[in-house]
Amino acid sequence: MEKIRVMFLCTGNSCRSQMAEGWARAIAGDDVEVKSAGIEAHGQNQHAIQIMSEVGIDISQQESIRVNGEMLEWADLLVTLCDNAEEQCPMLNPETVKVHLPLADPAKMKGSDVQVMDEFRETREKVRQRVEFVLEQVAFSAAM
Repeated sequence: MEKIRVMFLCTGNSCRSQMAEGWARAIAGDDVEVKSAGIEAHGQNQHAIQIMSEVGIDISQQESIRVNGEMLEWADLLVTLCDNAEEQCPMLNPETVKVHLPLADPAKMKGSDVQVMDEFRETREKVRQRVEFVLEQVAFSAAM
């Protein structure tokens, strides 16, 4: 049986989708293929890398990349993690399932270092919940 291919998409592929890719790899292991991308590529976010390392997940080697048609063709399931990605997403392969699970961008948080890191930690947990939901759906559909 082929592995299901899951793509996480957000605006800049620096925080939310990077976290989702890291969580999916950590939770599902080799059971699914996972990629992340952005409508744009904003580079790696050091706060995202730091808060993911707090839970033992290293996303420092993941690249911030811009989505392209080949990636969209590759995906069986596309998960958009923000309204911008949902609205700006290019045309999909008709067989690709798209799920929209939006989150606020923690990189836009203003405040003290403590407040910013708390926002990133909160987003990390929300991303984990969304990834767990997606992986449960993938497991359910694979069982059918």
